[in-house]
Amino acid sequence: MIPNKYITIFVSILLVVATIWVAVLTRNSVKQYRYIGQSAEQKHSINISGEGKIVAVPDIAKIQLGMQTEKKTVALAQKENTEKINAVIKKLKEDFKIDAKDIQTINYNIYPQYDWYSNKQTLRGYQVNQNIDVKVRNLDDVSAILELAGAEGLNQVGGLTFEVDNPQELKQQARELAIEHAKQKAESLAKIAGVKLGSIISFSEYSNDGYGGSNYLMKEAYGIGGGGETPAVEAGSTEIIVTANVEYEIY
Repeated sequence: MIPNKYITIFVSILLVVATIWVAVLTRNSVKQYRYIGQSAEQKHSINISGEGKIVAVPDIAKIQLGMQTEKKTVALAQKENTEKINAVIKKLKEDFKIDAKDIQTINYNIYPQYDWYSNKQTLRGYQVNQNIDVKVRNLDDVSAILELAGAEGLNQVGGLTFEVDNPQELKQQARELAIEHAKQKAESLAKIAGVKLGSIISFSEYSNDGYGGSNYLMKEAYGIGGGGETPAVEAGSTEIIVTANVEYEIY
């Protein structure tokens, strides 16, 4: 028969082992909980940015043409304003072969106008503002269209920009250059650091929209008297730039 003291010692040892086992399980459970959604071993990586640039010649121009008219009544202001704008639109279509889809009304407002005399407000009349956005596909017509606006009495002309109408193909070229630039920088940095470059972990990019050219505003605007010598405008060039941010695995 086993003495009671040996049984007591055995039970004590068993309890100690059980306690240690439970503690280990608890620790492992906590560790697994803390790393939900993450790999047990975090990947080492570097973040590199690269830039790709394509210089392009704009193939379209955008111009904003408008008319500000003030008369005693809304009807009179609308009538004169509409007649002048419609006359310009008609000539844009007939003389410059601009499609209706390339002419868009972007603003039409009517505002009451007041005068102040002896601290008393008096209605002077009504002001009508109307603006259209014109896309010009033949850049040789830009100067003549600006001259037309003045000759027809429009007193709001501005927002002239030169752009690339479909920049997606050029953006793709710039994107490829940006990624290659980032790769070259990453390889150089990895060599200096004594590590090897792995696969791409993540990628993001930023790009402009290929806008170029300059803004143009008629000096004779706002009713001072339009018309005059044909303005000389140049499309120049525009840059399409893509900046790529690339994260590479290293090991």
